[in-house]
Amino acid sequence: MSAELKEAIELLEKEKGISKEALLEGIEQSLLQACKNHFGKADNVVVSIDPETCDYSVYAEKTVVEEVEDPVLQLSLLQARMIDDRYDLGDVVKIPIQSREFGRIATQNAKNVILQKIREEERRSLYNRYFEREHDVVTGVVQRAMGKNLSINLGKVDALLTESEMVPGEVLKPRDRVKVYVLEVKDSPKGPRILVSRSHPELIRRLFENEVSEIADGTIEIMSIAREAGSRTKIAVRSNDPDVDPVGACVGLNGIRVNSVVDELGGEKVDIINWDENPAILIENALSPAKVITVLADPEDRIAIVIVPDFQLSLAIGKEGQNVRLAAKLTGFKIDIKSETQAQEAGLFDEYYEDEEYEEEEEEYEEAEEAEDAEESADGVDDEDGEENE
Repeated sequence: MSAELKEAIELLEKEKGISKEALLEGIEQSLLQACKNHFGKADNVVVSIDPETCDYSVYAEKTVVEEVEDPVLQLSLLQARMIDDRYDLGDVVKIPIQSREFGRIATQNAKNVILQKIREEERRSLYNRYFEREHDVVTGVVQRAMGKNLSINLGKVDALLTESEMVPGEVLKPRDRVKVYVLEVKDSPKGPRILVSRSHPELIRRLFENEVSEIADGTIEIMSIAREAGSRTKIAVRSNDPDVDPVGACVGLNGIRVNSVVDELGGEKVDIINWDENPAILIENALSPAKVITVLADPEDRIAIVIVPDFQLSLAIGKEGQNVRLAAKLTGFKIDIKSETQAQEAGLFDEYYEDEEYEEEEEEYEEAEEAEDAEESADGVDDEDGEENE
């Protein structure tokens, strides 16, 4: 019997993730409950289980008295000396209890106690397992739609992906494998209740940690994230090692690292910029790919005026204001973008710069633009020649 019990316990421990100690405790409770149902009380019953062999014994401790008033708790001197003639009044005698003597009701109750213990420990094991993954990324399989929400199977438990945590426009079908961010894990009588997200900004952080080893080991830090799920994300990174380029490491060779994240996000664009303690430089980086003439930042009021070339104004603002909106979230500054013409009309250059200094900067900028246009034109000629040769 002990060998069968040991095998059953080891099987439950492996399949359900329930500790052996918890199962043995459940068996002990069930035997005590069976004794209580059979004898009416179990205050003097002791259960002993060997954790190695799973051999168990059940016995009742009875006190030797002259006149027995409670046969469950007491034993006469004559009865005691029939067991061992060395017993005397006041001694405690251990009387073995045979569990086979228990009635059907007592046995059924004991079985229910064990099953209840198994369910409780299985629920606790699942809760602990996923509570440790709270605020982390896990892979799940889409099970079914529940109204506007989705049930995501995480292996041994289902999680809930609510409509508010879905990516706008993303269509998930049953049996699709997706990575989700674990928002919250709550315990409940029916098992752990897990809420997950596909739109949370921290999903981006965890995905990059999984893809970029330098982020996982702390060489590179993600300092800030701004996300509009399903459309675009900007992240600011810095390196703790001067020999490691943070943006290059996140992009990867031929863009393999960032593309893995983009693929997981269903094509959502991801801009990676360098973090800088200087707010003006940080804001300039955050407005990429737009080119900036200058940034006038007020660190105390967290306000910044950004001046861009006239033809870069729409790019800096972005479609429906998305680029500047994400840059503001990323940097924590309220950003006001003005074109070069608007800035001149408002007298911003006269206020912050000497005319000669600005003219030199303008000339340098125009020369850089002309060189870039010439390079693009040369590339275009080469392409045309290539087509003619073909």
